[in-house]
Amino acid sequence: MKTKTYKNFILSVIFIPLFLSSCEKMVEVDLPANQIASQQVYADVQTADAALAGIYAGLYSNSLLSGDRMGLLLSLYTDDLDFFAPTATNGMMELYSNQLIPTNAVVYTQWSGAYQLIYSCNAIIEGIERSASVSAADKARIKAEAQLIRSILLYYLQQLFGDIPYPVTTDYKVNQSLPKLARAEVLQKLETHLSESTTVLPDAYRNPERIFLNRKGAQLMLAKVFLEQKRWSEAEVLLKGIINAGSYSVQNDLSKTFKKSGTHILWQLKPANSGDATKEVVAYYFDFIPPYNYALSPDLMAAFSAGDLRKAAWTKPVTVGSNTWYRAYKYKNLTGNTDEYSIVFRIEEVYLLLAETLARQDRTAEALLYLNPIRTRAGLAPVTGPMTEAALLDEIVRESRVEFFTEMGHRFFDLKRADRLNVLVTKKPNWKPHFTLWPVPEKELLLNPNLKPQNSGY
Repeated sequence: MKTKTYKNFILSVIFIPLFLSSCEKMVEVDLPANQIASQQVYADVQTADAALAGIYAGLYSNSLLSGDRMGLLLSLYTDDLDFFAPTATNGMMELYSNQLIPTNAVVYTQWSGAYQLIYSCNAIIEGIERSASVSAADKARIKAEAQLIRSILLYYLQQLFGDIPYPVTTDYKVNQSLPKLARAEVLQKLETHLSESTTVLPDAYRNPERIFLNRKGAQLMLAKVFLEQKRWSEAEVLLKGIINAGSYSVQNDLSKTFKKSGTHILWQLKPANSGDATKEVVAYYFDFIPPYNYALSPDLMAAFSAGDLRKAAWTKPVTVGSNTWYRAYKYKNLTGNTDEYSIVFRIEEVYLLLAETLARQDRTAEALLYLNPIRTRAGLAPVTGPMTEAALLDEIVRESRVEFFTEMGHRFFDLKRADRLNVLVTKKPNWKPHFTLWPVPEKELLLNPNLKPQNSGY
């Protein structure tokens, strides 16, 4: 009982300020109590790591990275999921039908939830920097890890919203009036902070289940920033470094891809309680009856080549009468889950990103060396050259779609990076060119006029 109470105390130190930061009007609070609590949290490395664990718990339960968030939302927003729920679904129908407006609840929840966790990351960074009793090495590692989590959240916010505020403090007087930074400035700051994390974090995992970030996670995120900046050769170096590290290998057994044990996993999030189903299982489940929320779109199912083993392994048909739908079946344990966590990064993504960077440098033969292992383990023949850069990039985008459907928004981000999101105009009747970005939530614009102007088209 004492252990549980102490754990709750640690989490409250992190998340009480998080709650206060979301209030519309900042009020005077009894700061000395919080300051004393913070001193206690950062008095030794165990309590500081417990505070950091609270951030990871928040990532699993309520963040863009949660298994029922970005992967699901962007699959609806693009063309990988169809929506069957009633129209009164708190903004989900508007997301699916590409009719987002600044007051949409889904948009607001993603923005506010991410910034609340960013606030908590900043609280850890500030707290550990003030610690007088934690060793210099542990202080550097904890700061780098919190900074990496903050960078990941800011990276995805930038992808969704474009120009965004970039808070690096818990000072509400600063944060309540932060202006948006231009996309290029955000990417530059991310490069700086991710580079710092890559120099501090070790390759070794703090936990063998790979539930905490390491250097390779930071390098993958830095490579993604370089891809956004079209710095192909620099991204190539980082991606090859991950593959050649010897700690990761493609999972050739498709039935084990979404099991928690495997050298293909770079980072995964652990369910809150032992035995809990992952959020992905709960979100996509339906059986014996027509879908009541989501089903894989016919367009996605048609993207699987004949003989692709991933179709049988990772999708499940549900037939009712003369109608058949498919649900995502990557995660399978609806009850009694002991061997599935929510995977955020896996090595197969690194392979396809490296194939893309090499294709962008007109090195087709080399690119195929990283594309084909993903295909052949799915029972498909290797792609052979010669082929044009455009044709190879088409193949990479298609391969990524059938490999990563419903995972982490890959479909949206892949099309966006390739400047191909407008292919959706033939599949989504309401699609408009400005839908490359979501609107900034109206609530935030009212609270902070420095966030204006609103994104174009909204």
